[in-house]
Amino acid sequence: MLKRRPRTGERLIQTGLLVCAAISILTTLGIVFTLLRETVLFFQQVSIVEFFTETRWTPLFASKKFGIWPLVNGTVLVAAGAMIIALPLGLLAAIYMSEYASDNARRILKPVLEVLAGIPTVVYGYFALLFVTPLLKSIFPQTQTFNAASASIVMGFMILPMVASISEDALSAVPRSLRDAAYALGATKLEVSTQIVVPAALSGISAAFILAVSRAIGETMIVAIAAGQQPKLTLNPLESIETMTAYIVQVSLGDTPQQSLAYLTIFAVGMMLFLMTLVMNVLSHFLTRRFREVYE
Repeated sequence: MLKRRPRTGERLIQTGLLVCAAISILTTLGIVFTLLRETVLFFQQVSIVEFFTETRWTPLFASKKFGIWPLVNGTVLVAAGAMIIALPLGLLAAIYMSEYASDNARRILKPVLEVLAGIPTVVYGYFALLFVTPLLKSIFPQTQTFNAASASIVMGFMILPMVASISEDALSAVPRSLRDAAYALGATKLEVSTQIVVPAALSGISAAFILAVSRAIGETMIVAIAAGQQPKLTLNPLESIETMTAYIVQVSLGDTPQQSLAYLTIFAVGMMLFLMTLVMNVLSHFLTRRFREVYE
């Protein structure tokens, strides 16, 4: 059997695609290399034991403490609050669009959700500070001006379109035959949606949830504007906290001398943030492969 020789145009296209793939890989490796190099310099001056056991984070003060946990606490507190809003509402919106909405309603709802996803995060940040925080103060007078709750609420609505869109795609991919078989056995639409379709699309829904968590952990502008800059260990969402991304913004404003210890903390915090999001993405990939349903 004769092999067809690739044309010049096809070779150029293949080469161009290879270059694009190589650029993305090399960019990722460059980012990791930069983070790792500066993080090593940081840990040459600060004990890694102190970094993971100290409970105070004051690298910009005269009495310097380098415990990462107050920043991790603030990041997790805001992300958890956002998930409480985004995950159930996003999944319910996805179920409605996939199982209940008419074609006309779906054509309206999906663009509306995409508009929410397209709003700049700095707008969300000022919305949290100037609208949500006063609203919280009217309900809970002890709410501080900068607080984790307002950032969590607004961030939850910001990532809701991601959860709804990816989950709706996963639900829509479930074969129609499964629904018809359930209806033939006398199941109601609610039973089909919750007991047949959602379990069948579990891998895609789980991936949507974990990707949304990663997005919340890495969000910058909302928490930098609305959550505050007070690293502390607290579970009270009405208090001012500081997240890892907000700290990076604070130190990156230009007042900190380059190669100083305070400057190197940016990369140590960035590496911690990178590892957290990496774990979440690896977990998402694992769940997608582990619970993927293949239909003929």
